[in-house]
Amino acid sequence: MNIIWLGHGSFRIEIEDQVVLVDPWLTGNPMLPENQHKAAITGATQILVTHAHFDHIADVVQISKDTGAPLSGMYELAMHLHAQGAVEGAMFNMGGTIALGDKVSASMVPASHSSTAAVDGVQRYMGTESGFILRGEGHCIYISGDTGLMADMAWIGDYYKPDIGILSAGGHFTMDMDMAAYATRTYFNFNVVIPCHYRTMPMLEQSAEALINGVLPGTSVLEPQVMEAITL
Repeated sequence: MNIIWLGHGSFRIEIEDQVVLVDPWLTGNPMLPENQHKAAITGATQILVTHAHFDHIADVVQISKDTGAPLSGMYELAMHLHAQGAVEGAMFNMGGTIALGDKVSASMVPASHSSTAAVDGVQRYMGTESGFILRGEGHCIYISGDTGLMADMAWIGDYYKPDIGILSAGGHFTMDMDMAAYATRTYFNFNVVIPCHYRTMPMLEQSAEALINGVLPGTSVLEPQVMEAITL
């Protein structure tokens, strides 16, 4: 399994026979050079969206059209994006689980954030923000999406028992590194933690040092590098 950071909150996850893009942001993403945009999305078979902010959905309709990858996410948001021309995937909601191919599943779990998009020049709510549990190749991955620290992490950790955490941890808009470390040691038993939604801009945290120093022994914090695969 390869987990490939596209910068900010965007990932390419190659798992089983699927290539899953999570919130793929290309246009205007300061961390992903334009000459790597094609490689970032080539072969995509699925697109998952966590919420409607521009830095998560700006390119998803065009990517879906270009790759043929169906787009799945929160009911209202997915409906909106399908109406814009994205290939229809699943419109689902909290607690729901969908199949991605024959061997991979995605379950929707809560996040604590907001979810709006501009429609005809007016900001509209697009359903509730979310995270995902992705399962395949014997792994269970918790993708937090943009979120603050929240009590729901207790049951997410206890029920799904994820071994890998992809956590928003840049602060300002989401948890910071210290909060992500607290969540990791309090609510989860991860083998591996991968921080994201940081380093994109000056207002966000630039280092994962507080997360690295704050997790319990036995938990590995892997700082991702853009377009470099973390193979697990």
